[in-house]
Amino acid sequence: MQKQVFETPKPRNLFGTMHKPVFFASALLIIFFSFYGGAFSEHAASTFAAIQAWLVTYMGWFYMGVVALFFIFILYLACGRYAHIKLGSDDSKPDYSYASWFSMLFSAGMGIGLLFFGVAEPITHFNAPPVGDGNSVEAARNAMLFTYFHWGLQAWGTYIVVGLALAYFSFRHGLPLTMRSSLYPIIGERIHGRIGHAVDVFAVLGTMFGVATSLGIGAMQINAGLYYLFEINVSSMTQVVLIAIITSFATISVVSGLDAGIKRISELNIILAVLLLTFVLLVGSTASLLSGFIQNVGNYLSNMVSLTFNLYTYQPNDWMGQWTLFYWAWWIAWSPFVGMFIARISRGRTIREFILGVLLVPTGFTFLWLSIFGNSALFIELGTEGGDISTATLNDMPTALFVLLEQLPFTALVSMIAILLIVTFFVTSSDSGSLVIDTITSGGNKDPAVWQRVFWAVSQGVVASVLLVGGGLAALQAATLSSALPVAFIMLLMCYGLHKKLKKENL
Repeated sequence: MQKQVFETPKPRNLFGTMHKPVFFASALLIIFFSFYGGAFSEHAASTFAAIQAWLVTYMGWFYMGVVALFFIFILYLACGRYAHIKLGSDDSKPDYSYASWFSMLFSAGMGIGLLFFGVAEPITHFNAPPVGDGNSVEAARNAMLFTYFHWGLQAWGTYIVVGLALAYFSFRHGLPLTMRSSLYPIIGERIHGRIGHAVDVFAVLGTMFGVATSLGIGAMQINAGLYYLFEINVSSMTQVVLIAIITSFATISVVSGLDAGIKRISELNIILAVLLLTFVLLVGSTASLLSGFIQNVGNYLSNMVSLTFNLYTYQPNDWMGQWTLFYWAWWIAWSPFVGMFIARISRGRTIREFILGVLLVPTGFTFLWLSIFGNSALFIELGTEGGDISTATLNDMPTALFVLLEQLPFTALVSMIAILLIVTFFVTSSDSGSLVIDTITSGGNKDPAVWQRVFWAVSQGVVASVLLVGGGLAALQAATLSSALPVAFIMLLMCYGLHKKLKKENL
């Protein structure tokens, strides 16, 4: 493999840093989708529903299978003969400290989703499990098991596949930091032609719809919190206005760059998240919550294999499409975004360090978060005065977190901190996504024109708004399922290309 096989665009004029085939193809497809969803919202909503139903019925087995395969693959790399290879030259050093690295990993990967689903998902499974009766101790135990499964090791394993491949080919072999580079061992110089363009376009679309899903649910939850605090009307229009306001902050952050903007806001995210988590832990039943955390981890590890391959084939229901398959598609659709982002911040780390760090540290914090918030809600619902959180979740899912906080002291202050945390997660998700899309559409250029970053940041807000108006959460889920399908096939090729090149390393 050549040390540098592709010249990234040079900033000669307004379009000097643009990789035109990928930029214009991606932009035109996104503009077409936005026009369709905005001008024909009712037709778009029915189309989204039909697409989601088809994918769940006919491709559910594929989503489950590839996520399991990705996880097995990264375990093999972490424990095998290639684990000591550095993502960079043999004498390279990491660009960021562990503290900064972990905070950026967590903020980019799952922030908004955890705030939205941390209470809502366990309570939903508690009331309506895939099998068995709800509203029981067994249903509560399984509710946490299902929630752990959806947010656990397989999610980060999916991100690792893309992040590891991009970091390896870019930092160790001098290829551009784009999805196409990982296919070089398979198709060679053709990565610079139409095949490579198509791969990057699919990566852009997957990233766009994955990030838009997070922005959409973030706007829904911010709206719910503002209603509880200030009785601001809950509506699609309010949520669109919120997206517009917060996207403007994200645009300022992404213009500031990785170190000045994203890094600092990511570190603020961690501080606010730890404060909120500590408060709920200390004012709640602390011993029971910590005991629940240990038991939940054990239950998850004991059942992970069976859940990984369980499609409820003999007990068909809608639960798989609404939950597990949606999550698996969400992680796949997000993988170009999160994968490229964690690749950019991981130069100089070994393959084992990269895999174990990305796999275990964010997952550990995620599990603690889910136990503290999820079990707090479940303990209240199992008590003699339960019912309020379940009713709120079933009627209006974005309100679940704030109904839980109503049961705790200093409700108004803590709710404001929660809203601020959602906003900062919103900003880091948007600006990280914009930075990644900008890199892809610039052919791997790490310093593209500022106007391109602004364009993609605004585009994410527009797509999120269109999806909300064109069907709400259901539309967000359908868009995620659809955009993930081609990305999953590309990721399978990435695994093959990475392994093929690693075998040629001079160990």
